[in-house]
Amino acid sequence: MADRYNADVVIIGSGIAALVVAERLSRKKNVIIITKSKKEDNNSNRAQGGVAAAISKSDHWLNHFEDTMIAGNYHNDEDAVQLLVEKGAHYLNKMIEDGMEFDKDANGNLLLGQEGAHGRRRILHAGGDATGQALVRFMLNRLQNQANVKLIEDVLAVDFLIQNNCCYGVKVKTKAGAVQPLYAADTILAAGGCGGLFEFTSNDPTVTGDGIAMAYRAGANLVDLEFVQFHPTLLYVNGGVKGLVSEAVRGEGAVLITQDGRRLMQGIHPQEDLAPRDIVAREIHRAVLNGEQIFLDISMIKNFAKRFPTITEMCRQSGIDLNAGKIPVVPGAHFQMGGVQVNLKGQTSIDHLYAIGEVACTGVHGANRLASNSLLEGIVFANELADYLLQQKHETEIPILEPVDRKLDILSLPTKEEIQAVMMKYVGIIRNGKGLQHAKSWFEQYLLPDIGAFLPEHLTNEQIEIYNMVQAGWLITTSALEREESRGGHFRIDFPEEKAEWTKKKIIRNCLVTAYKI
Repeated sequence: MADRYNADVVIIGSGIAALVVAERLSRKKNVIIITKSKKEDNNSNRAQGGVAAAISKSDHWLNHFEDTMIAGNYHNDEDAVQLLVEKGAHYLNKMIEDGMEFDKDANGNLLLGQEGAHGRRRILHAGGDATGQALVRFMLNRLQNQANVKLIEDVLAVDFLIQNNCCYGVKVKTKAGAVQPLYAADTILAAGGCGGLFEFTSNDPTVTGDGIAMAYRAGANLVDLEFVQFHPTLLYVNGGVKGLVSEAVRGEGAVLITQDGRRLMQGIHPQEDLAPRDIVAREIHRAVLNGEQIFLDISMIKNFAKRFPTITEMCRQSGIDLNAGKIPVVPGAHFQMGGVQVNLKGQTSIDHLYAIGEVACTGVHGANRLASNSLLEGIVFANELADYLLQQKHETEIPILEPVDRKLDILSLPTKEEIQAVMMKYVGIIRNGKGLQHAKSWFEQYLLPDIGAFLPEHLTNEQIEIYNMVQAGWLITTSALEREESRGGHFRIDFPEEKAEWTKKKIIRNCLVTAYKI
């Protein structure tokens, strides 16, 4: 390692993908993990349902492969899907061998849950509905024993250090407000998705599309940004979202009903309440627009509080009496299927810059993510990237990167709430060309005319985050305008679905957007 490097590897983010790759790499390399808030403030820590894998003797990775492809509307990268489902069970078994404890029955057998669009029970869970929290805690505990890892909280990554299409680290802003370079031989982006761009979301408040905006400014290829998954069931109280109600609740028998008790999903899809998330979310959305209030009927689930302790406590704190057997729900932004384009090793289009987790687009999710495949993706592709980097040797010295010394162009910014309202209304569950064009023009009034004009040295942390939201919102909106069809998480009412064609044709995956100019 050259003397001017701060670390062999710097990792941006603290979710499951970041922690898994850090633990693997730290056995031979010096690793720095940075996160803009606290280490637990990520979507992985919030994941309730579990992690999917064909781990049962009655299951096979081919079954999981088929379910993933169907849910993704055949927009998936088949090689990536096969890697995910074939190696998923292996990596989970390895975690179990290392001490990760998933829920088991009285005989010591894994309790496997059922979720939407899965053909069989294959969801491993821990602590009932606290799987993500258990996995994050497990990995953080393992990292405590690694001397080569340094985890730094409250440090904001603002831009990558790029020269000649090669990444040499990242520019960061410290808690004290100083902007400084953090040099590394390899840089891994694991900053999460974009749920915070929307008014209703299941995401941690820190997840605001920073990784997408940073990658765009660096010149990395972005892909499939228009595919945003809305989870059908967020707890909805007094006009606001209070948290996620896991799909595992419907997997245990709960059904969606209107206020007069009508089954919402009957006759809509063969799998009814366990249909793919995009279909269920749209039905709830349509009902809400028609003035209906939608509930999750949980009256048939025995020992609900024991099976779903996190959801039970969330409802209690929100004043919902579960003895009535109904939970008020509404859809909200949950997961972005697109992101920074990577290959199966996590490599981006920029040398020595890698991406894993939700911020990356491996192609495994296609147009719509299958339930509980997100934690699995983080675990599998973090291990794949670790395998690759552990085989690499770097001898190249970093160049001298001169600091930029010029004034920032006048920057006018909206509020976060304004961005979230525009995204929810025009780039949300149901879209159309007129609304998307309106949103695109709205965002463009706040964008700087030149990507290089963004100078974080002159901005507060909040201004940087809001500008990232503007840039990410514009990118998603522009991508949605480009895709003139309805598929999965991208539904345009002006372009009806052509389901019969999905198995016959593969629309070229939408490789955006580094060539776009305002």
